[in-house]
Amino acid sequence: MTAELVRGQNHPLDGTRVEIRIAADGPVLVGVALGDDQGRLAGTEAVVHPGAPRRPGVEVPSGAAAEQRIAVDLDALPAAVHRLSVLLALPGGPGSPHAFGAAAAPSLVVAQADATPLAAYVVTGLGLESALVALELYRRRGAWRIRAVGQGYAGGLPELLRDQGLPRAAELAAEIEAAAGPGRPPAAAPPDPVAPHHPGQTTAGSSPEAPAAGPDTPPSGDRVDYRHPRRSTVPASAPSAAGPPAPSAGPGAPTAPVAGDANGWSMEERLYNQVRGMFEDLARSVAAYRSATGFAASRLERELDEALADPATRLGGAAETARSAARDRHTDLVDRARAVLDRDLAQLTAESEVVEPALPPALARWDNPVWQGYEVPQQHPMAVRLGDLHLPEAPGLRIPMLVRLPLERGLWIDSGPGPYPRGGYDPEREFGRRELGGALTDAVPDEAALGRLALETAVAVAARLLAAHPPGAFAVQVIDPAGAAAPALAPLRESGLLPVSPATGAAGVAAVLEALTRRVDLLQMAVRHRATEALPPELDPAEQLLIVHDFPHGFDDRGLNQLRYLADEGPAVGVHLMMVADRDRAREYGPVLDPLWRALLRLTPVPDVHLADPWVGHAWTYAPPLAPRRSEVLRRALDRVAAARPAADPEPG
Repeated sequence: MTAELVRGQNHPLDGTRVEIRIAADGPVLVGVALGDDQGRLAGTEAVVHPGAPRRPGVEVPSGAAAEQRIAVDLDALPAAVHRLSVLLALPGGPGSPHAFGAAAAPSLVVAQADATPLAAYVVTGLGLESALVALELYRRRGAWRIRAVGQGYAGGLPELLRDQGLPRAAELAAEIEAAAGPGRPPAAAPPDPVAPHHPGQTTAGSSPEAPAAGPDTPPSGDRVDYRHPRRSTVPASAPSAAGPPAPSAGPGAPTAPVAGDANGWSMEERLYNQVRGMFEDLARSVAAYRSATGFAASRLERELDEALADPATRLGGAAETARSAARDRHTDLVDRARAVLDRDLAQLTAESEVVEPALPPALARWDNPVWQGYEVPQQHPMAVRLGDLHLPEAPGLRIPMLVRLPLERGLWIDSGPGPYPRGGYDPEREFGRRELGGALTDAVPDEAALGRLALETAVAVAARLLAAHPPGAFAVQVIDPAGAAAPALAPLRESGLLPVSPATGAAGVAAVLEALTRRVDLLQMAVRHRATEALPPELDPAEQLLIVHDFPHGFDDRGLNQLRYLADEGPAVGVHLMMVADRDRAREYGPVLDPLWRALLRLTPVPDVHLADPWVGHAWTYAPPLAPRRSEVLRRALDRVAAARPAADPEPG
């Protein structure tokens, strides 16, 4: 399986003979810098480039092309080489882009000798840079590893080579470009290597492990390219849900954020894919920041240990100077990493500000004005919003948590105390004050309040599913053995969307579970034998959502087995399970219920850190989709759904 790397991420390297494949939107120059254990280069001969394409253990192409391949034999490298840095540069010349940000993001794949890919890296976040250190192979404790770097240089190849510590950087850059293509103008070196950089000289994508070329803010007169590398830009003439298309800034110019700027057959699908891209972008940006700060902390610790290692100098002025310099380097690295993260967050925030207002009701928050003009849809949706997600580094940036429909697994609204701090909210937590039902509070609710919030969350989710489906295509049933759910169920009961009273007592629980189990059996047999026309006429064709409140109260062993059966087999035939339960209260049943919990997606009635993304495994804070307090938006939506049902589901005559 190929590892998808993000900036700053490391990955083990299997094998000693590898091939590095580069793919770009246009011709690029490729080189490799051979460094020692400190990353220093012995001289210009330590750079493998089109003018000198072969060194022991490394071979690079001799010209500029959109697709390049570098051959590396780690066993053949000189013993002093501990780091190979892959360098990319734009050749310049007429018709060629002058910055990586004006074209699609370059990508690199590290593959074994048998062509099996090991790791891939898409260098995102580039702007005015015309040269970059894309990735590196480095030796650590005798083993080789891959690191995604993505450090860009607005000053081009001369600035990149100067940062590698080469004294004749401008001359070597000119030699490389001349060797790659006769007549191609060499990259211009900055007039003063020690002068401060102009604000227009950005280093978007700079790795915090090496000095960046300048500030990470784009020039005020340029547009910022918010496009995800796997999302294509909607043409300027394409309609946008956010309004008329923005005027074109010219060929190759970055575009302003546009709602629906993603692939898809419909606006809903494009918005869904755009939100997924934002989710991935934020995950990878924060992963790079965390990796950089972790590296800075480990390097500081190592340097402080080295300063104290020699008893003869640990108390002298030289040791204090070394410690001060180490702390300064740590602060500089962290500041640079935060600057890159802040730039990425600003871009994502700007994109979120145009995407949120353009979302359809199924994907929008309850406070979105789109609900004021809500009409019951006539087609099945592709997804529904089940809340918001955010990370501690960006608490104000909410990414919609979208789940594809039909639901592939049931839901579990956790009514237990869970990991929430007891006795009040810790103000030192990074996630800010909790939002409970639209009201901010510093106190964590007690057990009874958590139970009420869990049931309110279940009703809010059920209302979203009802409002997202065509009339009569979705129905809700409730099991409430103790009869304690009536207040929270009022919106469903008063709208008529819960026509049958919640099942109470052991007999009521058994009857509902028996009917749904029989329904699943019939539908499975009909689908298996392609005989859906033979289903009983009284069978309701709508998808069914069963809300189970206060589990495990009122359930016997047979009921438990039926619940597990519904959780496993129900979603495939349109029978979905939503449990409002405290898992700790079900411990008396032992491990028999563990498969049930694992089959359900856990949601919480208060913000909690428990959802992980599939790329880097961040723990995301989930906020439930509760309607604002004292708002009637949920009830109005349910009333409209109920009003549309008679036309779709006439009473049998």
